[in-house]
Amino acid sequence: MGKIAPSILSADIKKLGEDIQMLDQSEADWIHIDIMDGHFVSDITFGSNVVAAAKKITDLPLDVHLMVEEPEKIITKFIEAGATGITVHAETTKHLHRVMQDIKKQGAYPGVVINPGTPVSFIEPVLPIVDLVLVMTVNPGAGGQKFISEMVQKIEQLANYRREHDLDFLIQVDGGINNETIQICHEAGADVFVAGSNIFGAASPEDQIQTLKKLVN
Repeated sequence: MGKIAPSILSADIKKLGEDIQMLDQSEADWIHIDIMDGHFVSDITFGSNVVAAAKKITDLPLDVHLMVEEPEKIITKFIEAGATGITVHAETTKHLHRVMQDIKKQGAYPGVVINPGTPVSFIEPVLPIVDLVLVMTVNPGAGGQKFISEMVQKIEQLANYRREHDLDFLIQVDGGINNETIQICHEAGADVFVAGSNIFGAASPEDQIQTLKKLVN
């Protein structure tokens, strides 16, 4: 069953609480929260206080995507705030294996993220211990970008690796997801689909979530 994880990066910041409540009442499976530090990517977004606030108004899993340098310094803060899972960019830490272990030890699911320019081989050492692999299908840092079609090969590569090594991590995709690209990613082997502007830019976000869900189930 494909999971839909709307990204609140594209929500209306003036009514963020209302939008989170709307997602809670919709067919969304997870809520995706992008954390940017102004270093690894140029923008600065939310802090752990947004995760804590979301936790109070939704029972949906909070999927926290850290686009930050040295994520090991802030993991505990986000897990204590209520993150269900933490995904960390492979490019941001010298101690990726230890970071994955620490996330799991603290009770959240560990996920590893790779940018479009990072090969799957770079993260093979941690694949046996992660619960999630996020393939960026755009370059990180801004919503509304065009899907990079070459990333489909990475999804297929991960799906094959998972099958060949009898692993059970989920494959997540983030960037440029719409009614067309979600089907392409699903067929390639992806399980979890992050969509931001496609959902929040729709006339009815709830209906668009339902549409995306039907396309992958």
